Amino acid sequence: MKQSSLFNAIYPIMIGPSSSHTAGAVRLGLLARNIFGNNIKNITFKLYNSYAQTGFGHGTDKGLLAGILGLKVDDIRIKNIFNLPEAKNLNYKFEYLEDFNRHPNSVDFIMESDDERMYIVGNSIGAGNVRIIKINDFSVKISGEYNTLVINYKDVAGMISKVTGLIQLQNINIASLICDRNAKGEEASMCICLDKDIDLDIVEKIKLIPDVYFVKNVKKLES
Repeated sequence: MKQSSLFNAIYPIMIGPSSSHTAGAVRLGLLARNIFGNNIKNITFKLYNSYAQTGFGHGTDKGLLAGILGLKVDDIRIKNIFNLPEAKNLNYKFEYLEDFNRHPNSVDFIMESDDERMYIVGNSIGAGNVRIIKINDFSVKISGEYNTLVINYKDVAGMISKVTGLIQLQNINIASLICDRNAKGEEASMCICLDKDIDLDIVEKIKLIPDVYFVKNVKKLES
């Protein structure tokens, strides 16, 4: 029987030398793709601090692009990601910055399709674990460990109960719920982590709630 060490137990199965700078970068890219969709035409990656300073040697740029293209952390194509046809068909660029108010391993994704633009902020927090902390102007908390509903809506009374009531119809437990808003009565957001996947018909019913602007069902990442 093959023996396993503590190193094997805590280190993710991956391509690349670093769990935070390589595997974490892939997972951040995958989450950004899951949030925005796979119709990305243009993308700017803004890498901060350690990601900017040492990411090139660790393949952080390759990992981020690989995740955006839908590759998993153990895909051997990551090593040659820039030569893949999918990469050549995507308009992308990398920028390298320092901002000590930001997490050491932080990245901004600025993504565009033909009719949509989205700004996503993510951090790689170690051992391949990641957090998406902002979508456009709103704070969120998406780890990829849960199926997550992201909802933008007008800040009106009763919106949370309307949404959670529909989720309850499917007997799904809510693991966490984070709300944010620009100002009272203005645009707001909900980030709802769920213990299991939600049926598409419930998602469609949430979209039909008056004053709901945007609903995205973000699938959890595969282990």
